[in-house]
Amino acid sequence: MEFPVVSILLLACFVYLNTNNIVLSVHAVESPQYTVIHSDSDFQIRLYKESWWVSAFVRGTSFLNSTKAGFHRLYQYMHGANLNASQFAVTAPVLTSVSPLADGSAYFVRMYLPVNRSPPQPKSELNIQIDTWRSHCVAVRNFTGFAKDDNVNKEAEALADSLNKYFSGNTTAPQDKTSYTIAQYNASRHLTGRLNEVWMNVSRFSGEGCPT
Repeated sequence: MEFPVVSILLLACFVYLNTNNIVLSVHAVESPQYTVIHSDSDFQIRLYKESWWVSAFVRGTSFLNSTKAGFHRLYQYMHGANLNASQFAVTAPVLTSVSPLADGSAYFVRMYLPVNRSPPQPKSELNIQIDTWRSHCVAVRNFTGFAKDDNVNKEAEALADSLNKYFSGNTTAPQDKTSYTIAQYNASRHLTGRLNEVWMNVSRFSGEGCPT
């Protein structure tokens, strides 16, 4: 099943007001295209098409605070802080990729760029970069409520456990439960019916069309 770029879900457009508030404007927003190549009781495996993302690196100890700090820089880029002064409609989801460090974690906060060619470069003071994601497969687990410091690790562990059981020792299953991505589709003022996902790469999954 292939999902179009413009999602018909009731998603939230993230509108930045200050360093502590992200507020809601409700309409359909653009999202990266994917095809579901496997569905299980508590996870999916999706094949995402090649896409462009703008990415902010944050070193920290808090998922929530690091996501806010990275999002602030990305929001400026999306609203003209780039070499072409181009503005983009805010997209969903906002991704936060988490990898452990000796003194905290490395957080990469990303927003999808709905373009089919190289996007404009960011202003240097933002300290962000443009990434090209090649077509790849990810395992996805949904969860509701707010993505917070006290639950994102638990959701990632639950997904890793499900994958390890499903693959039964196959090398496709992720061995590292500490590196994962959280996808958030709703702004902070959207209090009910929230949609979040935890993603893990499964690049060697043998499903149809999944790159090896």
